[in-house]
Amino acid sequence: MKTIFRFAVSVCVLCTAAAVAFAQYEGELTAKRRLFPDVGVGLRAVRRAPADRLLVLTAQGVALFDDQQHKLLFIGPPSSNAVPAAASFAEDCDVDSSGLIYVADRAANLITVYSRDGARLRSFPVNAPLSVAALPDGELAVATLRDSHLVTVFDKNGREIRAFGEFEDISSRADMNRYLNTGYLASDARGNLYYAFIYTPEPPVRQYDRNGFALQSIEFTEIEAFAAAQAARKEIERQEKRGKQPTFKPILTAIGVVPETGEVWVALHNQLLRFDKEGNRKATYQLYTPEGTSLEVRTILVQKNRILIGSDSLGIFEFERPDTKLSSTQ
Repeated sequence: MKTIFRFAVSVCVLCTAAAVAFAQYEGELTAKRRLFPDVGVGLRAVRRAPADRLLVLTAQGVALFDDQQHKLLFIGPPSSNAVPAAASFAEDCDVDSSGLIYVADRAANLITVYSRDGARLRSFPVNAPLSVAALPDGELAVATLRDSHLVTVFDKNGREIRAFGEFEDISSRADMNRYLNTGYLASDARGNLYYAFIYTPEPPVRQYDRNGFALQSIEFTEIEAFAAAQAARKEIERQEKRGKQPTFKPILTAIGVVPETGEVWVALHNQLLRFDKEGNRKATYQLYTPEGTSLEVRTILVQKNRILIGSDSLGIFEFERPDTKLSSTQ
């Protein structure tokens, strides 16, 4: 039997002494610097790779960098170099522990696997893949825009081996309900999966083990989320009556998971929320560039002493991790 635990701070808790202590963690975060100055418009994802390397996916292709920001590999259009072409509409990517690169191509309905050297190894069809997460033993979890489950897992040969995740009941229209259940994937070092709903009012993050057993659901249902949730529900009602193809603005824009601890970081546009491994919200931050510009988050990568935040329009920025800074001063 699947069990889902829901963690939220009720409105009344905000008036308690515990909430006063909690408030010391709130505030603004200003980036230390911008990384990869050539990366800007078209950014899709930033992922960790073995040997302290970073994989950066943009509309132009997939690039692998070392810890000094030196480009080691680029998988792009055929005219750019001898390496095979990147996906025609790459939506997401991930890297496994052996260095294999997985790219989700939504336009071509394809998952493509590359070697650590950029050689194209194989591809397999997936209907409208949106997000991917590498799992142990060469497995790959995929979230799509079409399937009847939230997550489908493929083996190393591209064979579907399991699917799981029930939809949230948001709309009475089947097509709209499927759209509103679209989500991003992340994984941790134990192979647990995290599914972050993009369009759901008060968007939850569901945690599953690698076999699909539901562990918990993290939700942001505090008082400051009420206005956005109400507006989202009104828009859902309006589009239900209109009867046309659904289209919504995202509420949750990115998720990052600390692999070793299972802590979850979620972005709601320029807000960054931190949850501990039990699903308790520990902090909320407003994000800014070094110049003071509000940062709209597209991708999150949490590392040991820093957080990399990527914006589709502004690029990739390095932030000091506020939670590690606090613990080091206590």
